Amino acid sequence: MLVVHSKQELAEQIAEWRQNDEHVALVATMGSLHAGHLKLVELAREHAERVVVSIFVNPTQFGPGEDYATYPRTLEADRQALMDADADLLFAPAVEEVYTGDLEHATRVEVPGLSDILCGAFRPGFFSGIATVVTRLFNMVQPQVAVFGEKDYQQLVMIRRMVRDLCLPVEVQGVATERESDGLAMSSRNGYLSAAERQLAPGLYRALCEVRDAVESGAQDYHRLEQTAMEVLSVAGFKPDYVSIRRQADLALPGTGDTALIVLAAATLGSARLIDNVQISVTWE
Repeated sequence: MLVVHSKQELAEQIAEWRQNDEHVALVATMGSLHAGHLKLVELAREHAERVVVSIFVNPTQFGPGEDYATYPRTLEADRQALMDADADLLFAPAVEEVYTGDLEHATRVEVPGLSDILCGAFRPGFFSGIATVVTRLFNMVQPQVAVFGEKDYQQLVMIRRMVRDLCLPVEVQGVATERESDGLAMSSRNGYLSAAERQLAPGLYRALCEVRDAVESGAQDYHRLEQTAMEVLSVAGFKPDYVSIRRQADLALPGTGDTALIVLAAATLGSARLIDNVQISVTWE
């Protein structure tokens, strides 16, 4: 597996692969890799001859007081895991390779309507930072396919909209959330949980499953279900930001007749902000 740190090295390797008519898939990460990330690599391999994994802790998606400085950086362990997963290239750039000049005045990408709802309402600028860095990575790697996890479902929907609106020649693939044996969605931030908090953490997934089961059993008062789930999480020790039932396709509020729904949540437990979602299939009679 090649390890490159500069745009120039990356461009040279991508050009060589293109000369050989080899397709490229990108898995964009911030490192601290776990089994969920490696599942993305596995799926990427099914869609392209070459798999590029980027590791870049993106400063523009962190707000004031968030964990940019302390976000886990485990490059050597990640490199070994990617070698074992048979990735072809690890792109691990410095900030200066991705953002030339002053970060405050760097060109940014916005996706209106998806950037300021749900997590975006609690983390201003977060999704603009993601849209911006993903666009830059797409331009640098020039992949035919990009693979993202469904745990970050709002991110996935936003990137699909961005690709469509900007006419980017990238196929975006989503991969189902990888979970621990007790249901907790795998996340690099799970390492922030204390032992006691780790025992409580699967309660987020259970609360979402209860909402799903209620809707699929015929409950139609979505607001009440959301509020009940918020109360359950609060009693369990979480500080929930939101629990929200939305349409899967575009995260709009569901209307009568919508059958493909999703319930999403974000909640803080200790110093860890956890997100999760569960898809819902509604049958209307």
